[in-house]
Amino acid sequence: MISTDLAKKILAEALKTGGDLAEIYIEDRTSLSLQMEDSKIENAVRGADRGVGVRVFFGDLVTYAYTDDLSENSILHAAQVAAAASSGSATTQVIDLTQRTSPLNFAVEKQFNDWDISKKAQLLHDADVTAREYSSFIKQVSASYSELNRKMWLFNSDGVQVEDDRSFLEIRAAMIAKKGDILQRGRGAFGGRMGLELFEHNDFIQAVKDGAETAIKMLDARPCPAGDMTVVMCNGWGGVLFHEACGHQLEADFVSKGTSAYSGRIGEQVASPIINAFDDGTIPGRRGSIAFDDDGTPSQRTQLIKDGILTEYMWDLVEARKAGRASTGNGRRQSFRHLPMPRMTNTFIDAGEHDPQEIIENTKSGIYIQSMAGGQAEISKGDFVFNATEAYLIEDGKLTAPLRGATVVGNGPVVLTEIDMVGTDLALDPGYGMCGKGQTARVSVGQPTIRIPTVTVGGTDDASAN
Repeated sequence: MISTDLAKKILAEALKTGGDLAEIYIEDRTSLSLQMEDSKIENAVRGADRGVGVRVFFGDLVTYAYTDDLSENSILHAAQVAAAASSGSATTQVIDLTQRTSPLNFAVEKQFNDWDISKKAQLLHDADVTAREYSSFIKQVSASYSELNRKMWLFNSDGVQVEDDRSFLEIRAAMIAKKGDILQRGRGAFGGRMGLELFEHNDFIQAVKDGAETAIKMLDARPCPAGDMTVVMCNGWGGVLFHEACGHQLEADFVSKGTSAYSGRIGEQVASPIINAFDDGTIPGRRGSIAFDDDGTPSQRTQLIKDGILTEYMWDLVEARKAGRASTGNGRRQSFRHLPMPRMTNTFIDAGEHDPQEIIENTKSGIYIQSMAGGQAEISKGDFVFNATEAYLIEDGKLTAPLRGATVVGNGPVVLTEIDMVGTDLALDPGYGMCGKGQTARVSVGQPTIRIPTVTVGGTDDASAN
């Protein structure tokens, strides 16, 4: 987007008042979004956005200015604005910029423009027809298709020059089933960091049918019992609990501020000895995968917890500089208009040694959570409330009656120490969903089947599962 010579000129301008590190971040994004409601395409939007941000470090002080004008004068002005925090003179020189490459291969196999818009819209029409034909109880269907190509370039005065070409695709359908006064929801969706080859690896129509089946099945579900009971959580999407209730607390900004339950606890037992947890931005096809983070640091696989022992936090460049250590490649930003912050990429509890069926068979009574929806978590404490869209009663080691209205309430750090069985069936989520933290970021979550011996379940039935 800009020449190396111009990048050097801008960096020198940013350093002229005494900064010790300067950075240029450039972004160019194009997108397409299609939305269907009531069997009609209601929205079809193409978007384009590009801009440049200039960041300057003065010790622990960081300044930032951005522009959506990529002319030389405009970028130089942004550098001058960022440099204005100090009135000193230049003491740091720009090291020769060297293009760095990544060993990771996230190449797109089928470009978005290989299909015209009508073919993409047809996918949504097919989903609508499939869901409505599945059952007369399906009363409402919505569907969406979204694609995004986000290219980034980064230069800094330490000689770093990197780029990353990120393509994301997501498709989803949501359906509402109704019987009498009871409404139940189902969904079929998937996505990832890839192009149209996504549809060669996933069957959208089958996903829609599975979502419709769930919605219909839950219409006849009994009210979930409430009380303290054993909970077995599904693999894949179940990892959202660890992400929200524990993962955010391992991000270095919360740790540095002392607002995390894990601050200053490296080397301590923070989880059951059978728990191993990772943040891994190097997995092909995943939404959280990056060749380089938005600080220019290479992506990596970071073990956060090993055999229950806390081994690492997730660091961006700012927090790493304050701590006098290296970044783990977790500096991420929503766009060129935002400063990076420590964020998860693909975060998960690793596989254990128990067969998933064995976990259920060894549970005399409790609840099995098959699918989770939204919830809330208080990051500073790790307290959480999560809703289940599909759950089943466990009786004498078997799944029996479907349950509706189940919520799981607890504290993430406490639950992490109490997990007593971890399955062999590690899976990541289907590839959709966003993480919010002042800014949005694409991430993945995951886990194998796990068992929590005692946790509070909220429901609409006063009877206990025991």
